[in-house]
Order: sequence, then structure tokens, then C-alpha cells
Amino acid sequence: MLKEYLIKSNYKLVDDGDDHLDPVDDFPVFASRVVNAILASVDDDPRGILICGSGQGMCMAANRFKGIRACLAFDNESARSSRNDDDSNIICIPARILKDESTFSIIHTWLTTPFAKSPRFIRRITEMDNLN
Repeated sequence: MLKEYLIKSNYKLVDDGDDHLDPVDDFPVFASRVVNAILASVDDDPRGILICGSGQGMCMAANRFKGIRACLAFDNESARSSRNDDDSNIICIPARILKDESTFSIIHTWLTTPFAKSPRFIRRITEMDNLN
């Protein structure tokens, strides 16, 4: 359903997920596929969407990579502020909690919110990128 929503909304989409539900799949594999695609992208503002039961595992896996700022979004405000303040480039969605319509709204908010580029936000992102 999300894939159809994104295509209908005219977003460029690359689906790095599995083609069927497999209970023994491990989320780090899928997180790394999306992260590596973002890091290799030549787009000005590449972004990714990761979905797992709680959203936490995907978020933790993605944030292991330098240059990735993955957020866990439960509502429109968390999605908006993660883009505006922190220039998040991956949104992680908790599939067990959110319903389809709220998920679409959260992702829409995240995709349409620009990074504010405030000097303090830029400074903080640079500090994060320099952490060990």
C-alpha cells in the first residue's frame, strides 16, 4: 500500500525490500541496502524509508553508518522536526503501531519538509558526523 501511495504521489521509488514476507528475514540486511543506496546516490537529497515492527531496530541499524541520520517517526511533528532541525535522510516507521492513513500523512510530512539550514543545526550535524 505504501509503495502504491508513493508512486501515485510521483516520488521516485526503489524498493529494496523482500518480495514476500519471510519471518526469518533479518532487518539489518534491508537497512544496509537502503543506507548504501543513499550513501552512493548522486541525488541532492536522497532519502529512504525503513519499516519494521517497532521501527527501533531499523533505526538503530541505519544510524550505525556515518552520514546517515535516521529518525523514528510516530507522528507528523516528529517527522517534521527530524527534517527541519536534523536533516534526517531516513525515516523509520513502526508498522505494528501506525495505521495506513496516519503512516501516509507522516511520510508526506517528512518528504515535504525542507531542512532549515540554520547554522546551529548545521553545526550539530557536523558534530554528529564526527562522533566515533
